[in-house]
Amino acid sequence: MALPVVAIIGRPNVGKSTLLNSLAGQMISIVDPTAGVTRDRISTILSHEDRYFELVDTGGYGIVDSDALEEHVENQILQAMSTADLVLFMVDIREGVLPLDETIAQLLRRQNLNVILVANKADSPKQLPAGGEFVKLGFGEPICISAAQNVNRAVLLERILEKLEHLPKETPQDTVMKLALVGKRNAGKSTLLNAIVGSERVITSEIPGTTRDAVDVRFEKEGRCFIAIDTAGVRKKGKIQNDIEFYGYTRATRSIRRADVVLLLMDATTPVSQVDKKLAHFIQEEHKPCVLVVNKWDLAKEQAHTEDYADYLDKVLVGLRHAPIAFTTATDGKNIQSVLDLTAELFKQASTRIPTGKLNKAVKLIAEEKAGGSRKKGGIPRIYYATQVAVRPISLLLFVNRTSLFDNAYQRYLTGRFGALLGLDEVPIRLLLRPKTGQKTAD
Repeated sequence: MALPVVAIIGRPNVGKSTLLNSLAGQMISIVDPTAGVTRDRISTILSHEDRYFELVDTGGYGIVDSDALEEHVENQILQAMSTADLVLFMVDIREGVLPLDETIAQLLRRQNLNVILVANKADSPKQLPAGGEFVKLGFGEPICISAAQNVNRAVLLERILEKLEHLPKETPQDTVMKLALVGKRNAGKSTLLNAIVGSERVITSEIPGTTRDAVDVRFEKEGRCFIAIDTAGVRKKGKIQNDIEFYGYTRATRSIRRADVVLLLMDATTPVSQVDKKLAHFIQEEHKPCVLVVNKWDLAKEQAHTEDYADYLDKVLVGLRHAPIAFTTATDGKNIQSVLDLTAELFKQASTRIPTGKLNKAVKLIAEEKAGGSRKKGGIPRIYYATQVAVRPISLLLFVNRTSLFDNAYQRYLTGRFGALLGLDEVPIRLLLRPKTGQKTAD
């Protein structure tokens, strides 16, 4: 059975995202004074007193969106209502009952939803009497809170648990893998995510910058639970125009760190950009398995062949030469299964525990190749033995003669050889160097 869903509904700028962050105890939704920052449904799983539930943040009902996406935002709100077991109807105690509040109240009554009225921004005890005005909305006395200052947070959590008491207690299914979808603006990340999960889970639009936050979407395939993370499109640093775009960028990089596998989306109709290269470099630095997803291939395949484009990527994204490539048309759902199959294979490779004998054999073969170093540079790099110390990423601790002989070029060579010899040539391998006891670390 699915977890109970608690949706936060309200007009713009009443503090819905602040409440989600407050109840979650961490920064999940972007909080900004600009009205209408949240567009998609942002959700997280919370637990309190052995009760798990999914808490969902939504866009402001009735927002006048800067990119004319009001209909899309409202559709996401209505979808949240349709799946909710409980609604937290948020109002602003400082502004009193406004016409939009009354409109939302009518909508909630028509849908016959279970509702807790929450009057936010009660930062001072002097404001509490103003909560009485909201009784006329038809949902009883509000719980007066300050989401920003965590005032009455515990009281609200207790009320939520009371309202969910009639539902069976469920434990969330363990997540098998997290996928992060990253790329420049308008590469098709949200369209691909919807194709992967099989529903209109996030807003898609031709307008660049539609997605502003990192959106975690849980989905099931063959009885197993996965999380796909949609992220805001990244722009050049010099073109970031406001705090919202900056938050989106930082969420995108954080999503790469959280992910087990990264899908780096590129628009087949445009050249690989500095943003693509920057993201590729970050993925490489974080040692994340990656699939290079070339989207909108239907618009480019008449001008290019897959082999030629693969050669092109090999030249411009040198640090991700090991990454497999998938050509997709997300709008039509083409090759989506092949992308999922690749991510599963990369996750399997990155989770490999290498048998000691196999690793020792690889070390011996590499030693016999006698590549790297020279007498002029102070000697030949030697690996005495190796041991695996971690997975995801696969991390090999090498005991060597002198770490100074293992420059970046030779380490790249080693990771390539280890990958080929161990059958792990599509995932990054992290090398940790340690001088053998009694050896010097430098010349």
